[in-house]
Amino acid sequence: MLPSGVEDNDPAARYQFCVRAGFLSADKPHFSIHRQAPVNAVLRILVLGAAAGGGFPQWNSNSEACNRARNGDARSLTQSSIAVTADGEHWVVLNASPDIRHQINENPSLHPRHGKRHSPISAVVLTNGDVDHVAGLLTLRESTPFTIHASDRVLAVLKENSIFNVLNPEYVTRSEIDLETPFSPTPGLEIEAFAVPGKVALYLEDGDAGNNFGTQDGDTIGLVVRETATGQSFFYIPGCAAMPDGLAKRLTGAPLVLFDGTLFENEEMIARSEGIKTGQRMGHMSISGPEGVLAVFENLAVERRVLIHINNTNPILLEDSQERAVVEAAGWEIAWDGMEIEL
Repeated sequence: MLPSGVEDNDPAARYQFCVRAGFLSADKPHFSIHRQAPVNAVLRILVLGAAAGGGFPQWNSNSEACNRARNGDARSLTQSSIAVTADGEHWVVLNASPDIRHQINENPSLHPRHGKRHSPISAVVLTNGDVDHVAGLLTLRESTPFTIHASDRVLAVLKENSIFNVLNPEYVTRSEIDLETPFSPTPGLEIEAFAVPGKVALYLEDGDAGNNFGTQDGDTIGLVVRETATGQSFFYIPGCAAMPDGLAKRLTGAPLVLFDGTLFENEEMIARSEGIKTGQRMGHMSISGPEGVLAVFENLAVERRVLIHINNTNPILLEDSQERAVVEAAGWEIAWDGMEIEL
């Protein structure tokens, strides 16, 4: 119970009350207070997780950045996922992160509301078969109905791996996404998928298939999500290896794009002795460079640009880094867990 004068829907007031009461320290940042969108919002987007695979801090990383996150000096992030709704009642989760149980618990909009067992999550849409995008499906196995939407390639992966049989088909249906063909996963929402440059999931790579490791169309997709009554829309592309002309044309003039922000530099993992692969080897553009995200978006006239799926080695995760200043000066936002966007 909050004292008189402290409004329950005022996050800043609640925070100051908790500091005065000794529940929180003012010396370190705290990021657990949720911003709730108005109930009449037309199209609501909730960032469940903003980090790339492994999260931030990553479990085995002893880097300065990860230790700052552990100490509360940088914002901790869970693995990449967002949720979207047109009516506040039916939610679609885009990519099922291994952290999905925590993400649901941290976001009251996704809590059960009716009876003994319920979820407002009506559907899950997968943009690829990466572990950090499909492993969360196993958490959603408790006989609550929803639909999985994915490309034929990703659905084949789920079918071939018997562990996903814990998703009882009497409750959980699987629906194939046809590229360039809109579908409606919940009332008021329409989603259209399109192929983007990427790479087949690491555990599916075929070393004998050449430089692309057996990658095919449908292994990585982007999504445009529309609210059907008003036509408001946004793009969600958490993984992308390049910006071909067709994709650039598709994104030109968009009101909002959430885009792959995995690495700041193509070789940053190698340079920091925190990995052996480049961003290109993993199927991701870098943010910097002449063919990087900042450069290729410069002339696309996108109204609002948000980086998501950010690797723990990426210095933009640190608010006092030069790289973050560069990104923000270029007009980009950095996603964070609990971030809400309304269109």
